[in-house]
Amino acid sequence: MDPARFAELQTSYTRQWQKLWEQAQCGKLPAPRDRRFADAAWQQNPVALFNAHVWELGVKAMRDMLELTELEPAQRERLDFSLMQWAEAMSPTNYLMLNPQALQAMVDSGGQSLLQGMFNFMADLQKGRLTQTDESQFELGRNVATTAGAVVYQNDIFQLIQYAPTTTMVHAVPLLIVPPCINKYYVLDLQEGNSFVRHAVDQGIAVYLMSWRNPQPDDPPGVQALDWQDYLEQGVLEAIRVTQELSGQGKINTLGFCIGGTLLASALALARDKGEDPAASMTLLTTMLDFSDVGVLNVFIDEAHVAFREWQLGNGGLLDARELASTFSFLRPAELVWNYVSSNYLQGKTPPAFDLLYWNSDGTHLPGPFFAWYLRNTYLENRLVQPGGMAFGDHRADLARLELPVYVYGSRDDHIVPWQSAYASLRALPAARHRFVLGASGHIAGVINPPAKQRRNYWVADDAAAEADSAEQWLARARSVPGSWWPDWMDWLKPLSGPRKRAKRTLGHARYPVLEAAPGSYVKVRAG
Repeated sequence: MDPARFAELQTSYTRQWQKLWEQAQCGKLPAPRDRRFADAAWQQNPVALFNAHVWELGVKAMRDMLELTELEPAQRERLDFSLMQWAEAMSPTNYLMLNPQALQAMVDSGGQSLLQGMFNFMADLQKGRLTQTDESQFELGRNVATTAGAVVYQNDIFQLIQYAPTTTMVHAVPLLIVPPCINKYYVLDLQEGNSFVRHAVDQGIAVYLMSWRNPQPDDPPGVQALDWQDYLEQGVLEAIRVTQELSGQGKINTLGFCIGGTLLASALALARDKGEDPAASMTLLTTMLDFSDVGVLNVFIDEAHVAFREWQLGNGGLLDARELASTFSFLRPAELVWNYVSSNYLQGKTPPAFDLLYWNSDGTHLPGPFFAWYLRNTYLENRLVQPGGMAFGDHRADLARLELPVYVYGSRDDHIVPWQSAYASLRALPAARHRFVLGASGHIAGVINPPAKQRRNYWVADDAAAEADSAEQWLARARSVPGSWWPDWMDWLKPLSGPRKRAKRTLGHARYPVLEAAPGSYVKVRAG
């Protein structure tokens, strides 16, 4: 760090601190910039207001110091992440005696808010996780995951759900959805008004969906030893085979969401090397195939960490769902962690019912070998896009051989799959009949954007702009369209879905009879 510039920073910090003190003495402190201090209680309490400003000033000073340091990019990224965690933890909103909202609630309730907050804390301590929504308001099959259908196949890895048609006529070519195996599938089937699955069914698409098993500590050892290849062959490719047989179609449309998209593309590439060509199209939602830029998650990835995970989990065992949930929450700690500390514990509030956060709290364990393989071969070594692909037994999965129509969607504010990385998926695939769409908002909220809500917007480009060399060039040429991207995707999918035929009202058939009603039993297994 340049000593002269550091001295300037010290001088500037002292000057700004003195100015805040003088404003506080005169009662002229403005409202803080950060919205966590927006409540009138902060403005009406001079000491609390001053503390809020000092915290903001301290955070700014740390950021300025970071800019002065001479570090390698990876070191800078990790230090920045650590500073963010420290700054968020030290916010005065997180401490009872520094939070005027919490103190006022305690006075107004005669101490009941503090008692309720302690009860909330003990309940969360028992669960091993923060409560982000009123979970008592939701039940699978009653008001979430309600689209009618049936489980028509299952093995040790997944159940296959066939959804009941809601239209007289349906397209002949069905759609198989491969959701992420981290969390549950019903992010795509929350409630009728925001269900991606229900929207597709209502458009005359015959929809099938994989519901992944949530491995448990008392499952047979074979389940805990499942790896990436097992998920490809016994998972995605088996689901494709059963969907083909049930629908009577040699080729089907396919869709993968997040890691489900990574699994789907890998499975289709593996099938191609086996001489099979089962997909008429592939849709990838917030998916990475090229892991060159993994965003903030890069702070967790290096050889030492991956080697430790391989030693810990590579031969079996489970990655606990609570660890995954904590990792993702601390990527956005102000919104997904400390906000609830202030509200639930210090003010004794019950968070409002929100279906998306209920789904977010319903995590899944992962087989250790699967997770260890995923860390090394994607995040650390980025092997899926290497020339020639990856070997799986006697065959290889080469994404460059996937010559089929592809629809790629990214979310502009995604902190898990940076939209530029979603765009980079196109470079990993042959240049043929691709469409890239960029939606507003984040990893989940950008995807779950039903047309009826008339919310947000998305960006698309014409054929000429679609040839852009970089994501930034593409965005510069793209045009903004108000509302949901779902109709755009449906306009792309329907011409690939074959002629319309009369819908069958019975689900399954002789070889694959109905096993149970949707949403099935696998999705109801809680992580604990």
